[in-house]
Formats: sequence, C-alpha cells, structure tokens
Amino acid sequence: MNTITVKSINDSAKTYQFVDNGEPMRGGVKDVYFSPDKRYVVAIFREKLDFNQKERLQRITNKYLAQIQNGEAGDYYLKEVYRWPTDVIDYNGLTGIVVPIYDAKFFFKKGYETSDLIQGKEKNGKWFAGSKFRNPAFPLRVAKSELGDWLSYFQVCVNLTRGVKKMHAMGLAHSDLSYNNVLIDPIQKSACMIDLDGLVVPGLFPAEVIGTAEFIAPEVLSTKHLDKADPNRKLPSRLTDLHALPVLIYMFLLHRHPLKGGKVHDLDTEKDDLLSMGEKAMFIEHPTDPMNRPKLNQVSKWDLPWADIDKLPYTLTGPYLKTLFDKVFIDGLHNPMQRPNAEEWEIALLKTTDLMQKCHNVSCEQKWYVFDNTNSPKCPFCGTPHKGTLPVLDLYYQFQETTWKPENHRLMVYNDQYLFQWHVNRNIARNEKLTQLQKVPVGYFTFFNDKWVLVNQKLTSLKDLTEDKEIPIGTMVELTHGKKILLSSEEGGRVIVVTMANT
Repeated sequence: MNTITVKSINDSAKTYQFVDNGEPMRGGVKDVYFSPDKRYVVAIFREKLDFNQKERLQRITNKYLAQIQNGEAGDYYLKEVYRWPTDVIDYNGLTGIVVPIYDAKFFFKKGYETSDLIQGKEKNGKWFAGSKFRNPAFPLRVAKSELGDWLSYFQVCVNLTRGVKKMHAMGLAHSDLSYNNVLIDPIQKSACMIDLDGLVVPGLFPAEVIGTAEFIAPEVLSTKHLDKADPNRKLPSRLTDLHALPVLIYMFLLHRHPLKGGKVHDLDTEKDDLLSMGEKAMFIEHPTDPMNRPKLNQVSKWDLPWADIDKLPYTLTGPYLKTLFDKVFIDGLHNPMQRPNAEEWEIALLKTTDLMQKCHNVSCEQKWYVFDNTNSPKCPFCGTPHKGTLPVLDLYYQFQETTWKPENHRLMVYNDQYLFQWHVNRNIARNEKLTQLQKVPVGYFTFFNDKWVLVNQKLTSLKDLTEDKEIPIGTMVELTHGKKILLSSEEGGRVIVVTMANT
C-alpha cells in the first residue's frame, strides 16, 4: 500500500495525496483512489486527455467552481446539491480530478429489506426511481427505513431542479443527467449530483457522450447516426437537460418511465428502443392518443401498482406538475423550445407541496398525497378517505389599492402545519436564497376544541378582515368558510380566503 503525492495543475503550490493499494475503484473511464484521511478522492483518467479535455476540467474546477463559491447560496450548492470537482492533477502523464467525499447519508445503512447485500453501497438514484425495488413482494425490495415517504421525493426533486437551474444560469449544460449520476437520500430529503467533470460549455466544449439511454432527448437519439459535424445532428445541451430533468422527476414520483409504453415500432428490440425513445417517442399518458399506453399483461408483476396508469395516473401529482408534464412530454417532446425551464419545475414542485395532505391510514407507505379538489378527497395510494373537515386556503395579492387577485397558489391545512414568510408575502421567494430567519415559521395551524385555527407566532399585522379584528401575536383566529384573513399589511403581503371542504 503506497501513499502517493500529486501536484495540482491549477496551482503548482498545491499537492494532494492518495492511497494506492493496487485495487482502485473502477469507474467508466477513471480509477478512483481515497485520500489518506478519506476527505476526498483522486479520480485518474485511464486514457490520456487532449488539450480541450484538460481545458474543460480546468475551467470546471477553477472558473465555475469560483462562481458557485462566490455566488448566492454557494454553501448550499457545494454541500447539498453538487459533488463538484475542486482541482485537476497530473500523475505520470495522466490527468485526474479531486472530488470531495460523499456525505455518509448517501450510503445505505441497511440496503435490502431481507439482506445486507448493498449495505454500505452508494444510494444511486436508480434504486429509488424504479417500482420493483419498493414492491413489498419483491425479494430484493429496498428497506422501508431507506425509502422515505412520497413527500420526501418532492424535496429530492427540488434539489435536482435547483442544480440544473444553477448550471444553466452559468452557461453550462449537464449532458448526462440521469439516475446514475445522482445520489438520493429520501430520509433526509437530499439529492446530490455527481460525475460533473463532463459538463458541456456551449460553443466551447461540446458533449463527449450523448447521455444515458432512458434520459436521452428524442432529437439526440433520432440524429445520432449523423456525423458530429453535420448541422442537423443534435448533441446534448441545455434543452436536452430540460428533457432529462422531468424524466427524473416523473420517475422519482411515479416510479415508471414516461415514454416506455406498449407501442411496438419494430420487431428488432434495438431498433424499437431507438424509435420509441427517439423519432416515434410518445408520452405513455397522452390524453388524446392511447397508442403507447402500457399493456398490463406485458408488465412485470413486480412493477405494479405503479405501472398501472389507470390506478395511479400522473394527474395525482397535482395541477401544477400535470401542466408541466404535458408541456414537456406532449408539446416539447419533439419541439425542444417548448420545454419548461428548471425554475418552472422548482416552483411547481414547491407549490404542490402546499397541496399535500397526510393520509389517515398509519400503514400507508406513501403517507402523503395531493388534494384533488374533490368534495370527498381520499389517498390515491391506499384508498383511505380523508376524515373531518378540510380547510383550503387560497392566496390573494393586492393588484391595486382596492383590488385583490388570486395567485394560483393554494395552501391545504393539516394539523400542526406551519405557516412561513413565503406564504405571507409574495416578495419572499421560497428558494435556496432564503435566510435562516426567513425559514423560521411565523404561525401554525391546529385542530383545537373541534375547530381549525391559525395561531399567530410572529406576524405583526395579522387581521381577520371578515370581522375587522386584529389578531395579536400569541393569539389565534378560527378558520371558517368564507373567512378572509390579511396575513401582512407590508408591501407584498397576502390575503387568504378560506373554503371548508369535506363538510
């Protein structure tokens, strides 16, 4: 076992060490070695890189790393969202990168429910995207203690959308966004992008790979037979990321692929895959064309119930996500310019979490579901009806001095739910730039003496407009049908209008 010292290419004064025991971890194109203190790894490319490839790595670890470090929410991105390469090294004529070690939460504590075969392995996103690994009858089901509930996957997806949003804002594209290049911890609601040394710098460094099969955009697959110099050839770009990202979101929330349905285009399996994901790609839940709907007699029993789109349709993700799924998998499937950007996905995911209700069935594995705007809501996963009245709060903003307009933003109430500043004031965006103070709840909802109430913890101008009555800090206001409540009189402050559902 040798401890080897290598020099930084970016800064000749810097050195790194790695331990060579003769058996490195082998990635697709790199050999990976741990530092002696296991705080970082040194990943060395097995083949020599050309000038452009080295230049790409130097920019990623120099220019773009500095942009993240010096920008807003730099710590959030570098600790929570990315495992960003921090330096480039030279070792015996070969090039390597230095990458911080993965957080302990991204390794399985148990792994499978019935065995410890994957205990200690990386929590690659693939374990959580498919349906069979969560089927109670599947012999290699991932342990319940590792899976989290349905709500946790929304925050996982928020982290990924923010990661893509930041890259695109810097002018970068991922090129190979897939469940293989993200680590997931549903318990702590975390997601982290890895293998970021192949980023596309548009106009300077084109993509070297076209992506991972299930996540490649249709226009890339349908033109991959053309020469890279052909102007009609489509290579990975920001627009192809905007296909891969919603595929990931769809798979993490619904545990099936949005394009893999029952339509057969060619008897040759390889040609059929190329057509069904490329030129002939079609959304499996297309509302007006049923040709690619999954055929349940051809679906593995381990993939149920998630493979049954009649039982668990994509509409159960709520109106905001349903709209974006339509835009990307119908309008934008073969027209890349129609695809929603990452920030639109972030906003839709967060607004959907405000529509969530707790399932009343303590044995329900998903625990949460999106309110479906019906008079008798029930959990789509286990069929348990909602018990008791259900306050629905519609948010309004001041359009003119005497005119309030709806925000297209609704907050569903459940017992002991918090109210935050981003609900109270439309000028406070719920994003990665929130301060610690803005993350502190300003009130909470509870069922008290057979009544739904909002308890004021920090709001200085909370007012019951219906009864023209101030609600001081430390007091409460009852939520009744038709009640109007001013959350804040500050600029951007909102009014909520209460509707009592399930009465």
